[in-house]
Amino acid sequence: MYILERGLSIPLFLFMIKMYKKMEKLKQDVKNYQLSAGKMYMQYETDGYSQYQNYLYKRALYGLDALTQQELVTMCSKKKQIIVNVYKRAQIVLNKFKQQVTIQYSNFIFKTLFPKSPITQLLLTDTETDDKFKNTLTFKDLGIQKEQIITIFMAEGILPKNFLSLDKNPNQLPRLKNAGK
Repeated sequence: MYILERGLSIPLFLFMIKMYKKMEKLKQDVKNYQLSAGKMYMQYETDGYSQYQNYLYKRALYGLDALTQQELVTMCSKKKQIIVNVYKRAQIVLNKFKQQVTIQYSNFIFKTLFPKSPITQLLLTDTETDDKFKNTLTFKDLGIQKEQIITIFMAEGILPKNFLSLDKNPNQLPRLKNAGK
């Protein structure tokens, strides 16, 4: 082991040089980040639905949990009950749809792996859903898209028939000119 003039060994000296280079690189990275901070941005996926359409969709899908605390405080109890009823009906419809998708997947697997089995033939003929069974698989696991859910909700009357053409809340009161003053 070689010792330099100040009493440092070569491995320690090399370690210190490496650390110095890392610190200089970190300083440069921070400087670059600070210079370009205003120019960097995140791009999020947009689904093409208006804010009002997303509001109705989330309200049907999540019920009162989709509302802000302020909305809950100012909302009357009858409107809250309507939202809860729509939410419950939506959950029943979604559960049934998720069961149908699960049955399709399982039938495909059995038909592919065991095409001549009598159990497969029995499974293929029985495609009924069970209202008492709660399907806990996620939409992502089942490959269910937002568009499919919206189509089902529209068909079942959970979302309005003109949902796709809605742009803004038709029941919203117009703002008065001097309301903000």
